[in-house]
Amino acid sequence: MNNPNNSNRVVINLDAGLDDLDDDDITLPSLPVQSVPIIDETESIAPQKDSTVNQDVSSNDAAENIALATPIVMTEEHNVPKGNSESFSSATETGAATSQTNTASTIPAMPLQEQLGDTPSVNPVAESDTQAATTKEPATESQETKENKKKGSWFNRMKTGLSKSRKNLAEGMVSILIGGKEIDDELLEEVEDQLLVADIGVNATNRIIKSLTEQTDRGDLIYAHSLYKALQSELVDILTPKVEPLVIDTSKKPFVILVVGVNGVGKTTTIGKLAKRLQGEGKSVMLAAGDTFRAAATEQLQIWGERNHIPVVAQGHGSDSASVIFDAMQSAKAKNIDVLIADTAGRLQNKTHLMAELEKVVRVMRKADPSAPHEGMIVLDAGTGQNAINQVELFNKVVPLTGITITKLDGTAKGGVVFNIAETTDVPIRYIGVGETIDDLRSFSPKQFVAALFETDDKE
Repeated sequence: MNNPNNSNRVVINLDAGLDDLDDDDITLPSLPVQSVPIIDETESIAPQKDSTVNQDVSSNDAAENIALATPIVMTEEHNVPKGNSESFSSATETGAATSQTNTASTIPAMPLQEQLGDTPSVNPVAESDTQAATTKEPATESQETKENKKKGSWFNRMKTGLSKSRKNLAEGMVSILIGGKEIDDELLEEVEDQLLVADIGVNATNRIIKSLTEQTDRGDLIYAHSLYKALQSELVDILTPKVEPLVIDTSKKPFVILVVGVNGVGKTTTIGKLAKRLQGEGKSVMLAAGDTFRAAATEQLQIWGERNHIPVVAQGHGSDSASVIFDAMQSAKAKNIDVLIADTAGRLQNKTHLMAELEKVVRVMRKADPSAPHEGMIVLDAGTGQNAINQVELFNKVVPLTGITITKLDGTAKGGVVFNIAETTDVPIRYIGVGETIDDLRSFSPKQFVAALFETDDKE
């Protein structure tokens, strides 16, 4: 430790006891004028790398030299290094990495949309150094985490998730409507063809073209580019009357939600996300593992329950689904649970014997509560396109459907089916899903959906 070549290092007499150390036992290096060997606990100084370290030495020797050349936080009580060796080493490595960059360098610019937001002006490198050197200050949320939250906002995630559908609809419309030509029958026919290609559906397309033609005849629309905004307005008008949020009737305990749909649409995952959402609204929730046929369906639902601390009523594989749901209703009533969400096995709508089993589930539920189910929710995979309309019609004959959840919009170019569902069916759209995370199930907003589909900011 007393090597004269190590003039920039701290020398501590380890023969002295910790409580007996005084100023003579500690030798501080002669640091450059701009450096401060002892720093306040609330400040952070990026440590400088020892200039005597040879670039060709081994990584272990280099790390030792860098650590010895690092300024140390001192306590007022004993004037000894503060913190354990691990935290000290971590701070050294962080500082050494920081010292390799110019302190006047700038942080990479954020996207314009984030620059316009309420992002605090904080240097993430300096913030990281401060947290490493300060042990008494509580850890604060890093700038990187804040930026990820902004980037991961629901509207941005929805825009990203609808990218395939956007290419089919919005970008296709741009290629047709670009330029300053006047609107004529030929142009309207091109718009009609593009709507059909985007799975908007015949009924919704006819309604849109009829309205655009009437506006053109009145002189409200003259040039091609004006159709782009008018088209978005028409799409919002189609969706708005068919959107109703799910309202839990508190007079019914438990409020029973029966979830149905064909195989592979994401019923169980939707139930887990919906349970978390309702729990966040202050509702007590219970789950019924009514899908007793699919392998691991019960285990999957139990995992969702464990994540959210929600009780799950389940029986063995192959058990009677109606019996499981009946037991769950009895249990929920005894425990004064607000909402019971019942899963069911996936079944094709054209298999009459499977649909008959679903009828049995409803009959048994009504023995426990004549008004059940209070919400008949069908889950639709957006990728099925126009077949989703057929599913709604046939399931509605067995279970009184009161709500639709549309999933997997992020994996298909057939997002236009949402407009056809709204135009063709009488069942309101409750939720949509555009991702795999637990927060990717949201109440459906027509303006926000259309704005994301056309990648505009008009989401209010």
